[in-house]
Order: sequence, then structure tokens, then C-alpha cells
Amino acid sequence: MLRSRMKVTRVTPLVLGTSWRELIFVKVETDEGITGWGEVRAVNKVQAVIGYLTEAAPRYLVGRDPFDTERLAHELTTADYGRPGEVAMSSLALLEVACWDIKGKALNQPVYRLLGGAVRERIKLYANGWYRTERTPEAFAAAARAAVAKGYRALKFDPFGANHFEFSRAEKRLSVALVAAVREAVGPDVDLFIEMHGRFTPIGAIEMARELAPFHPGWLEEPVPPENLRALKKVMDGVAPLGIPVATGERIHTPGDVQELLALHACDILQTDLTHFGGLANTKKIAAQADAAYIRLAPHNVGGPVSTAAALHLNACTTNAMIQENFNDFDDAYVMAAAPGVPAIGADGCVALPSGPGLGIAVDEAVLAAHPPRKVFFNLYSDDWQKRNSRPAS
Repeated sequence: MLRSRMKVTRVTPLVLGTSWRELIFVKVETDEGITGWGEVRAVNKVQAVIGYLTEAAPRYLVGRDPFDTERLAHELTTADYGRPGEVAMSSLALLEVACWDIKGKALNQPVYRLLGGAVRERIKLYANGWYRTERTPEAFAAAARAAVAKGYRALKFDPFGANHFEFSRAEKRLSVALVAAVREAVGPDVDLFIEMHGRFTPIGAIEMARELAPFHPGWLEEPVPPENLRALKKVMDGVAPLGIPVATGERIHTPGDVQELLALHACDILQTDLTHFGGLANTKKIAAQADAAYIRLAPHNVGGPVSTAAALHLNACTTNAMIQENFNDFDDAYVMAAAPGVPAIGADGCVALPSGPGLGIAVDEAVLAAHPPRKVFFNLYSDDWQKRNSRPAS
């Protein structure tokens, strides 16, 4: 017998402030007393996302059945007519993930079982945000050893300072020295993923790849800005003889744009962020297309506990998912205390599958209230940005 139709009664955005990022949580309540949660880190766009969310939620979700996530995604991305971008797709993800949380709770199942079931028993993590230190080889090496001591067997970092397109010879030498120091500190069996944050021209990225090849990077991430996929293809063709994969996708927010990326064969690893891509189902769909092109998925995730939980559910049920990004072991402890339930990393560099029902987390609204927004501005092109000590927004 079919269940009676549940209805969403209220959608409430809440913001958790930290020293360098604002995390938008959304609380979706229903007439059956079941509450779901979504979360996104909207880079320097907090009020834009909240503003759109307050318009979109009454239009597309309040008064409707939270099980109808396909309808929600279709209507939100078509009825507003304008081409959806980061703000709209982040808002959709907030609502869609919260609805999956509700579905899992209503059916007493973890979300990954509703999305096809587990395809692995453990999920590999890589650390990011671990190098909040001085930009010296000694400091980076010490921070890398500390991250490995936590259990991580893969580290990602951007060694390139605040540079964009123009690098002095001294800056190039320092960047290479940082990678060399980290490799020496962690040994040959830890994966090193090199984040480039779109700082390079195509020829500059290829040149840097040759310098870094002796340290066996696991990938080069976003070597050029994401708008020009043919420039990215030029980089990929240039570094292929070096055997270094190219990864990208965190700033590509719609299925159509990813389809062009796949058609060009312009990356080896897709880094779609489900919180900026409309949620779990959208990301599952694009992962399947990537799988058909023999491209692996390494989901981007700079969010807190709810985003991380959602990403782990995605990894659990997605065949070509290879590894999951995590910042939260290198942040203020209260961030994870805001929603306990995310599995902890083990000595093997992996976490257990999340346990349900729903996302398997329980948001503590008192923690959110105790850490209000700080209205920070995070600039990847400012000096010492890697310390993640953001200045207040003007």
C-alpha cells in the first residue's frame, strides 16, 4: 500500500560562521514531524544563496511532497527560465539533499540505499586545509606529517601562493620546493594531489607539470580557469605524456557544461560538487555519464558535516567514485559538533559507510546559534591565503 503524501511545511536557512567560511544550513520541516537538512559553503555568496532560496522554496517545495525530488529539480531549473548558475544550483542542492534526508528517515534507511545501494565497504578520504601555515618547505613538511598522523593517505594542496598567470622564477622554484618537501616528508606511498586553482595559462601549467612530474602527483587540479574547456584540453594533451591525470569540475555547475567537458575528453577525473550541482540525483546522473567515458569521480567538498555526510552517501553508491575530499579534521571542532554522525577516518585513510536513517547526522541548532556568521571574505589571490584567516567582508 502506498503511503500517504507528506507535505513540506517550512524551509529555514541558518548560517554557521567560522574563521574562513560561512556554512549555510537549511532545515526542511514536514507535516509528519520529519525534518531534513542540507548544507552548502557558498564562496562569498551567502546572502545571494539565501535570497534566492527564500524565493525558490515557497514556489517549488513548500506544500509539496519531499519525495518528489525529480519534480523539484526539473521545475527549479526550468520554470525560472534564466540559465541556472552557482546560486540557483546551490539552492536546489540545499533543498534536494534535505529532501533525501527526509526520505531516508521516513523509510528508516540510509540515503545511499535509496540511491542504488553500496558498491564499496570503505570510502577513501583525502585531506585538504591541512597546510594553514607559513609558506616554507619546513612548515609544509611538518603540516603534511601531522595530516598523515591523523590517518590520511592522500593530501591535496596548492603550493603556488597568490599568483595568477604570472610567476617569477623565484616563485616557481619555491612552489616546486614545497611539493618536494611534502613528498620527502610523507614518503612514496601517500598520494599528493596538486591544486592549481585556475592560476595558470595552458603553457604555464604544462611547464609546471614537467617540474612536478618527479614527485608523482596523483592529479593536477583545475590548471586553468574553468570557463575555457579547450584551454583545459590543451593542458591535458600536454601533460598526458608525463602520466599525470587532470582533474576539474568544482566550478562547473550544470549538466550541460559537464557534457561539453566530457565531449572534449578534457579531463581524467571529474570533481563535481553536489552542493553546487543541484544535489545528489543530478550528481549521480553526471557520474554515470563520466563512467561511460572511463572518467573517475572525486567529489569536491569544502563543506561542513551535512555536506560531507551527503558526499559520503554519494561515494557509497557510485561505482566510479575514487576518493572524497575532507576539510573538517583541520577546522574548529565546533563545525563537526554542529551535526554529529559523520564517520571518523581510520588508520587505513578510509571511513566506514554512513549509517542512517537519512544522512545519518543530527544537527544541533544550539551550536549554530552559538557561532553566528562572521561575514568573512575569502580570497585565494591574497597573500598567505593558505592560513585561511579571512578578513571581514567590506
